[in-house]
Amino acid sequence: MIELDFLSDSTEQTSTRFVTFIGNSLKRFDLAITTTDRFYGKVLVTDLQNGITAIIGPDDLEEEGYLESVFRLSEEEAKELNYFLSQVVGNVYFED
Repeated sequence: MIELDFLSDSTEQTSTRFVTFIGNSLKRFDLAITTTDRFYGKVLVTDLQNGITAIIGPDDLEEEGYLESVFRLSEEEAKELNYFLSQVVGNVYFED
């Protein structure tokens, strides 16, 4: 028998926005952006084409090379994604 030691198990209501766009680089972005209270105001951004998900907040968008590294993008593609996400990502908040 397999024993599982759960560290966390919770359910909450979330909101997911599905968006597809193409920028000047002609890279097509198919994204799912999930808003949840779980990550202190950061959002889950999923690249549906590549199956890559990252937890992203405004601080991540300011970090040089972050989007290129996580989503395997060129610098131009990352600038386009950053431009879009900067309009979507809200403020980070911390709870006691």
